Amino acid sequence: MLQHFLDDIIAAISTPLGSGGISIVRMSGAGCIALADTFFRGKRPLTEKKTHTISYGKLIDPQSGDVIDEVLVSVMRAPHTYTTEDIVEINCHGGYYVTQRILQTVLAAGARLAEPGEFTKRAFLNGRMDLTQAEAVIDVIQSKTELSRRAAVGQLEGRLKKEVRAMREQLIDMIASIEAVIDYPDYDIEEETYDSMEQGAQALLSRMDTLLAHADRGKILREGLQTVIVGKPNVGKSSLLNLLLEEERAIVTDIPGTTRDTVEEMIQIDGIPIQIVDTAGIRQTGDEVERLGVEKSKAYAAQADLILMMLDSSRPLEQEDKEILSFIKEKHSIVLLNKSDLAQQLSIEELSQFVPKEQILSISVHQGSGLDALMDAIKNMFFSGMVQADEDALLGNVRHKTALLAAREAMAHCLETIRTRMPEDFISMDLQDASRALGEITGDVADEEIIDRIFTKFCLGK
Repeated sequence: MLQHFLDDIIAAISTPLGSGGISIVRMSGAGCIALADTFFRGKRPLTEKKTHTISYGKLIDPQSGDVIDEVLVSVMRAPHTYTTEDIVEINCHGGYYVTQRILQTVLAAGARLAEPGEFTKRAFLNGRMDLTQAEAVIDVIQSKTELSRRAAVGQLEGRLKKEVRAMREQLIDMIASIEAVIDYPDYDIEEETYDSMEQGAQALLSRMDTLLAHADRGKILREGLQTVIVGKPNVGKSSLLNLLLEEERAIVTDIPGTTRDTVEEMIQIDGIPIQIVDTAGIRQTGDEVERLGVEKSKAYAAQADLILMMLDSSRPLEQEDKEILSFIKEKHSIVLLNKSDLAQQLSIEELSQFVPKEQILSISVHQGSGLDALMDAIKNMFFSGMVQADEDALLGNVRHKTALLAAREAMAHCLETIRTRMPEDFISMDLQDASRALGEITGDVADEEIIDRIFTKFCLGK
């Protein structure tokens, strides 16, 4: 754990600035209760109040003696607080000026303006939560659907922490056994010891694979499924977006090339947050503005989690269609045969040369049919048909996945080292590499720069 000296008082506004019912100015740190008494006037000093009580009074400017506002002040004493330090929260009338005036009074009295995420950072550094739980705080705040909220709450409750630390404890036990052999060089490692280590390494590798198998689920629930609608002009891409949004968001005309730039929206389907992008129709064009839109469409498609390619089923497959199908060949994709209400001219057999038949769906945007099948296909592709977030430990972000992949690589190497009966020193080094990588997930082993970068993503008062 990093060693820090948290001996000052920090303060920040913890509610959005603007007109509202109340605003909250928060302080944390040893001495913040006594500091609050220098500008708060109630029936009794706050230092005489019991923990987790709230007091009515007036907030005074110590310099002029003016009453700034009538307030309610909460006193919460260490260690049973968010940061595990003393905390004071000043509840004032909502409003930009009065809130800023109170903050300036607090800072003038001796507090320091908190850095972004510093309250949560102190909770982490003081051992109240691990790094995965600290990251979950911002995920709860930014959750877009009920499922993403539940996934974030599960991480906040420590599901991922428990799973990672359980694996790390197994590694430490294995390392301890090997180090005991190393410390007694006269004792030769026995064949059954290699066998037991192989079983342990294989079990850990399987456990890591299970967690990695669900890695994309956590990312999708946290950030949304990055989905791009592609196809030639006038196949119904913008109409599909409007249908999914249940509003006329994109302009729809019979003129090819109407959509020249991307249109981005967030939708929720069965609890799955989907960041959906309607793109310009992909085709060869001499129009410079449209050409730029086509290039932008391709760039979005290259980065997407899912591509919805639309084809006009009332027309045969054309060369431009084939070029797009070749472009998206290695991506997660679903091909939508639009205009299923018209006579079909497109050959499924020809299309299946580019994409598996199970990824081909018939829809009619005009009639609003086929959407249920599309939703089922998305769930099957990314969630094995069952969307859930409140039972399994899920990797919350790319940082978690990268560290777990490093741990898995070390374990795979360790397993090979054991099977070739390499000296115990080499086995121990692989196990230590795996343990170190897992420790980066929870923050038990973490670079200070990485920690600082994580907390800069938080808002100022959290």
